[in-house]
Amino acid sequence: MTRAIREFFQELFTIVVIALLLAVVLRVGVVEGRVIPSGSMIPTIHEQDRVMVCKFIYWFEEPQRGDIVVFEPPEELGQSEDFIKRVVGLPGETVEVRDGKVFINGKALDEPYIAEPPQYEFGPVVVPADSLFVMGDNRNRSFDSHMWNGWLTRDHLKGKAFMIYWPLTRVMLLEREVGLT
Repeated sequence: MTRAIREFFQELFTIVVIALLLAVVLRVGVVEGRVIPSGSMIPTIHEQDRVMVCKFIYWFEEPQRGDIVVFEPPEELGQSEDFIKRVVGLPGETVEVRDGKVFINGKALDEPYIAEPPQYEFGPVVVPADSLFVMGDNRNRSFDSHMWNGWLTRDHLKGKAFMIYWPLTRVMLLEREVGLT
């Protein structure tokens, strides 16, 4: 083998090793692609859509109402697959569902993204410190905080979904589209 060929393969090997290491570091600590397993976030995110999840954002900032989060479900649910839901209630807030609307501290949420108004009543409940109240956008077909009668503690958060990247016809950024009326 000539010296030029040997140097080519050494350089190629180095590039491949560096690329693999960067891919592992990015996937473990920075950004990860996820396939959505259910329709609980319809119409915002559909079953089998693929989303990008920023895994480090909550190291620097608190979750905000409207964030779409990926998390490990609470242990008492006995579920092993991660969930994806929208943050609705923040620590110390009172959450109630009635008259087809979600109320935070007595004020109705403006939610243009939901599939249909909730057809159930829930609460009022106060979200504990270091916890979140999360709901799917497909309110009547989502296994979320109102069904668990519980909270998502911050230590279960895995990241914030910020973009649908597949299928190509649905590529879009996921915005915080929530406000109180």
